[in-house]
Amino acid sequence: MENIIVTKNDMRIDKYLAEVTNYSRSQIEKMIEQNCIMINDNLAKRSTKVKIDDVIKWIKEYHFTTEMIPEKMNLNIVYEDDDIMVIDKPSGLVVHPGSGNHSGTLANGLLFYTKNLSDENGEQRPGIVHRIDKDTSGLLLIAKNNTAHQILVEEFKDKQVSREYIALLTGEFKNKNAIIDCPIGRDEQNRKRMTVTAKNSKQAITHLTVLKRYEGYTLVRLKLETGRTHQIRVHMKYIGYPIYNDPVYTNKNCTKFGQFLHADKIHFVHPITKEKMCFTSEIPKEITEFLNTLNELKE
Repeated sequence: MENIIVTKNDMRIDKYLAEVTNYSRSQIEKMIEQNCIMINDNLAKRSTKVKIDDVIKWIKEYHFTTEMIPEKMNLNIVYEDDDIMVIDKPSGLVVHPGSGNHSGTLANGLLFYTKNLSDENGEQRPGIVHRIDKDTSGLLLIAKNNTAHQILVEEFKDKQVSREYIALLTGEFKNKNAIIDCPIGRDEQNRKRMTVTAKNSKQAITHLTVLKRYEGYTLVRLKLETGRTHQIRVHMKYIGYPIYNDPVYTNKNCTKFGQFLHADKIHFVHPITKEKMCFTSEIPKEITEFLNTLNELKE
């Protein structure tokens, strides 16, 4: 993990790190107990209070041991064979365990449904080849064995997997098409967010096509050329048209449903049969019902 430069005064280190990282306060406390964290080159204590410009370092990795428990879940399975599955994930469902989410994830549901899942990504991510955010809905590829998983990973690297999204942007986007080619890295001011930055970043490319314009909004199709964390959400905010109802990248009050971003298409080559495959998913009713309240602009 990268070093953290403190931006607040007089806050306990465990509370501060829980605020600026993806770890919970209890997880931070466990790291401190295991001498995993230093502040200004001294081992941190739970009672240590940070000051502006303090430097926090992770001096060794802490491995959380949380047993994965199978949980019965209504999975929307779009396709399944002996090697892969395609799941249509609803908004609000976390893909795999992480900070503060050790149960109730798609991975827990997959374990209950079948024992035939790849373990290439470890015990906490059975079958998970790629992911989408908790409040992003839509299609996900699942590998049921390690051979299929390894081949799919290579397909992602070689850009043989095409993922497309539908999103509602805040504001009336003027052009018909756009390519956003801006590098993305961790936001140094808020470690839970990503941002467009030249520092410690990776190339990120998103293709945008306008579908419809409404008064104050634009419905777009987005195609990923790369797959960075929060890529679409960050790019849309950067160009000045954030995704509607995004609780992280807008300053407006948002409903529980979360960002209006839906992974509606996925194209790939079957890892074993080599058949070209394409699947689509309908836009969630929460989004379509909101669209029906808007005034469409005529071209």
